[in-house]
Amino acid sequence: MSAVRGAKSVMSYSLQHATIVARRSNERGHADHGWLNTYHTFSFANYYDPKFENFGALRVLNEDRVAPKTGFPSHTHRNAEIFSYIIRGELTHRDSMMGKGKANVDNSKDFYYRIRRGDVQFTTGGSGISHSEQNEHESQPVHFLQIWALPWKNGLTPRYHDFSASDEEKRAGFVRIISPLKAGKTATGEQEKAAVPAIEGTIPVHADLLMGASIIASGTSAVWEVGAGVVAAKVDRKVYVHLPMSNAGTSKVRLPDGTVLGEGDGAFVTQVNEGDALKMASVGIGEAEVVILDSA
Repeated sequence: MSAVRGAKSVMSYSLQHATIVARRSNERGHADHGWLNTYHTFSFANYYDPKFENFGALRVLNEDRVAPKTGFPSHTHRNAEIFSYIIRGELTHRDSMMGKGKANVDNSKDFYYRIRRGDVQFTTGGSGISHSEQNEHESQPVHFLQIWALPWKNGLTPRYHDFSASDEEKRAGFVRIISPLKAGKTATGEQEKAAVPAIEGTIPVHADLLMGASIIASGTSAVWEVGAGVVAAKVDRKVYVHLPMSNAGTSKVRLPDGTVLGEGDGAFVTQVNEGDALKMASVGIGEAEVVILDSA
């Protein structure tokens, strides 16, 4: 799928009603396994904090770096919406559905998806699917966000989607990457197969959730429209803002209440409603890559 920039609409720029709480990078769960250096915003694996189990539909936000020629061996997922957002390097995905991948250029019988900077690969785990994620590059690590959302229904048919947006598109404003399945919770089998998203060109997710990303030049700002006019829950949205560790520590963004986030930091934004405008100003030396997860 191609990039989808935010459509113009009537937005409310007054966020006095919002509550913003920072989640600092050094407060996240962390584990360095040698081949994998990972930070957990929410409870995951050996990291557990009852205060950070989920945020609306958002269940997992891991910032991972995987060493060359290593990775996650085949494992099974069920009843989760799982997506990988590539920051740097490349990640190779193989699965039990043996779907032909866009990078299967060598005519190998070993079908795969190889995703790189700007790509997002999405999996509906549903009734169960096994896959592996490997960094097959000879020398370069891969840096990516692994994100899980809680689906509105269990036992769904496993499916894959992919999306790509260039840095240039993200510099023009927030690119919408994921939006809810348009048919909603009561989708028929045919509607599931058609997989039409609420926002054309985005990846459809089985949750009341939106994802977007922008690259904001120093001294400028970008605005995320809460709900984008397509969500089921119109009030009390839960928006998570994440600033990946992508620019050698030179990125910073200021949120509407004056909170400043550095690389690796995030923020929980609550008590916001559809149509609210969440403005982020880039106040660091370098440009700031910002990822938004907006859910019920």
